[in-house]
Amino acid sequence: MLVGALLAAGGAMLFAAKGILAKSLYAEGVGYELLVTVRALIALPLFWAFAIWREGLDVIRKTSPRAIGIAALAGFVCYYIGALTDFYALTMIDASIERVLMFSYPALVVLFASVLTRSWPKPIALIGALVTYVGIFLAVGGLDAAALRANLLGASLVMFSAVTYAAYFLIGERYTREIGSARFTLFAMTAAAVALAVHSGLRHELSAVTALSAQSWLELTVLGVACMFFPALMQSEGMRRIGAQRGSVVSTMGPPTTILLAWAFLGERLSFTQVCGVLLIVGSVLALELARLPPAQKPAQA
Repeated sequence: MLVGALLAAGGAMLFAAKGILAKSLYAEGVGYELLVTVRALIALPLFWAFAIWREGLDVIRKTSPRAIGIAALAGFVCYYIGALTDFYALTMIDASIERVLMFSYPALVVLFASVLTRSWPKPIALIGALVTYVGIFLAVGGLDAAALRANLLGASLVMFSAVTYAAYFLIGERYTREIGSARFTLFAMTAAAVALAVHSGLRHELSAVTALSAQSWLELTVLGVACMFFPALMQSEGMRRIGAQRGSVVSTMGPPTTILLAWAFLGERLSFTQVCGVLLIVGSVLALELARLPPAQKPAQA
């Protein structure tokens, strides 16, 4: 169980470094569209190699067209539309705020699941969702009119991206039971990478890629491998060992990690009100996930 928790936590912390590297690449003149595309294309062969090793090429070939299509649609929505939106938002707002807002997706999952099942959410879920959105209001500087205006567009884009991630989570929860997480992720990432390659091919000249410096290529490689491929595998294996609910609880380490990294490497500072908003979001998500745990899995009382 300790290994599973460490894997899930490590995956969340690696994901948390995404915004820091993105900010560094933006400072070097790399555009967000090129960044998202190169990141996906670097990671894609690794996802293929892992899926072939884990499942075998024959099993991958025998996947039903319907499952492939749905996984591809989920990847297109989340890792093409959602990723482009998210990285564009990072050109406007701090990395620490972006990661906290993205982390609000569990509240969206609760609300979407209630709509799909046509059932009223449990009181704890409603309270958790409400507290999450109060935290979002504070995190984007809601009590400071100037900060709110500065963050409003970027924060709105991140929240849209969080909606796509919640949709991906709900679709994946259903179809990973049918075809497994390795194949679902493979088809989703392949669809997103193809869409991004076409997008960048239409929007940019090849010279934009060849003009990238060695430093930019190094950071893009780290972004694709260490902040996309490895954390995806680590969180998947961690959740396999300790369960999705406990894995989600451990992943609350993500936003604080981003805040510390942004402070250390980018000099970002959050106001007291924004820190309160971060604590409300992380705390409400933690409460939501703990409430979903079966009684036997809840942490023992001291």
